[in-house]
Amino acid sequence: MEKPLILITNDDGVDAKGIQCLTNFVQDLADVIVVAPNGPRSGQSSAITVDRPLRLRVEAEEEGLTVYSCSGTPVDCVKLALNKVMDRYPDLVLSGINHGLNTSVSVIYSGTMGGAMEGAIHGIPSIGFSLDNYSKDADFELMRPVVRTMVNNVLSQGLPAGVCLNVNAPNGEIKGIEVCRQARGKWSEEFETRVDPHNREYYWLSGYFDNAEVHAQDTDEHLIKRGYVSVVPTSVDTTDYTMLDELKNWNL
Repeated sequence: MEKPLILITNDDGVDAKGIQCLTNFVQDLADVIVVAPNGPRSGQSSAITVDRPLRLRVEAEEEGLTVYSCSGTPVDCVKLALNKVMDRYPDLVLSGINHGLNTSVSVIYSGTMGGAMEGAIHGIPSIGFSLDNYSKDADFELMRPVVRTMVNNVLSQGLPAGVCLNVNAPNGEIKGIEVCRQARGKWSEEFETRVDPHNREYYWLSGYFDNAEVHAQDTDEHLIKRGYVSVVPTSVDTTDYTMLDELKNWNL
């Protein structure tokens, strides 16, 4: 039987430890093609490159594995892979493992989840993985069984078209895996004012996450803080269906 085919991307760059570990965790399960940015692209969300040409370069090649670097965003990587690199659609798109969480509203800004969402747009089962550790040398080994459990389940069960999974893991001991919803909240005081050597002000992205429902126990933020992996089904359909009937009653 033909082995499954997995496409892997990320937003930390092709040389990041997270994507190298993710590739290692699944390499015995499938043929793997990696197409990842040639440098960090955090916070790129679903951005695409429209103002300059894109370039691909083969970084490594061995039996069952080919690694490409791309000059674009995570979404560019997935689009190029599907259109120019692969001779068939993959059975699964994986993105990550991100150095840092993508819980709650961060899913909107995340290049990691942008890559996973692009797979979902094309009807391909897709998963974004993130770890609560921003270090370049983060220890991802505890995520090995999590990744393999999620990959095996999605390969066997599939996902609805337009839906991907946002999987976040705590840093340290993992107590289990729980399905949940994303917490409601936002980032506050997002910019820090600084002064350059020429005495000119500039602004550096900073801030803190303000959880709007700190007592809720069915959210990703709650579970991560208690040592559980959170799994949030995430849809590319951003329609708020609860508002449809109300809007129809407006005087438009």
